Amino acid sequence: MIEHHDVELSGIRLHVAEQGAGPLVVLLHGFPEFWYSWRHQLAGLAAAGYRVVAPDQRGYGRSDRPADVGAYTLPQLAGDVIGLIRALGEKQAFVVGHDWGAMVAWAVATMRPDMVRAVAGVSVPPLPPREPQPPLRAARERFGGRFYWNYFETPGVAEAEFGKDLDTTFRRMLFGASGSRPADREPVPPLVPPGGGFLDLAPEPPATLPAWLTEADIAAYVEAFTESGFTGGLNWYRNLDRNWELTAVYDGAVITAPALFVIGERDRAFAGVEAMDAAVATLAPGHRGTVVVPGAGHWVQQEAPERLTGILRDFLDGV
Repeated sequence: MIEHHDVELSGIRLHVAEQGAGPLVVLLHGFPEFWYSWRHQLAGLAAAGYRVVAPDQRGYGRSDRPADVGAYTLPQLAGDVIGLIRALGEKQAFVVGHDWGAMVAWAVATMRPDMVRAVAGVSVPPLPPREPQPPLRAARERFGGRFYWNYFETPGVAEAEFGKDLDTTFRRMLFGASGSRPADREPVPPLVPPGGGFLDLAPEPPATLPAWLTEADIAAYVEAFTESGFTGGLNWYRNLDRNWELTAVYDGAVITAPALFVIGERDRAFAGVEAMDAAVATLAPGHRGTVVVPGAGHWVQQEAPERLTGILRDFLDGV
């Protein structure tokens, strides 16, 4: 049974969903999600003999949502995970992340390898070597400000679009980036149309949801974001250039912990097993291989929950 509680860290309070007993596994969600995206893995990994914890990361769900945009940098987000491991009475943990949560997981493994028993990223590989330009500036120049990162930059704009109709927002986002979307809707790169919004990139969701997504799931997302709003999560994107500056000290660093990368076959970021293996192995010499989940899109842990739980269980058990 999932238990919920709050954990007080240094300057931040995180809401946590927890299940099971054994070695600690920390599951980190992405955008726009909250602990609930790991609901299946909480039960599955707990049954396999692990203590599984899925926090609402700062800015999300029932956790604190600092007003300062600068409170959402990658070192701060990684620091939350380190603080959480310690607050739970542990010295080390397995760290698993999806989407933005994967970026945080990779960062924790890079910054504090002594506290990471193993690391797994889902959908997003480790950060590539440092580019000569900050990412938001580079995207702005390359795509004329239409890249979705840049659309998210201006405070209030994406918040207004997403908050107008939460039910529609989550139907379009979750279906639109999933493996269930039509094959002819592949907007790569994701450029927001002139005068349009981010949701224009997603196809119209079907009247009947795909089997992996229920009406109760949509209602859970609507309830969570009615309370939290989107500003906290969007502030993660607004710190991309600041992250580029703050993480310069780690340029060239490698991840020494055993590592695993998992991606959906229909995730827009999937570039083939060999290419992804090579990219991850360069940054994580302990890489155990790239696992591709057939038919899944971006939301792997929700679209193929039993498959991902089994992949993670085998990886963790092997470590």
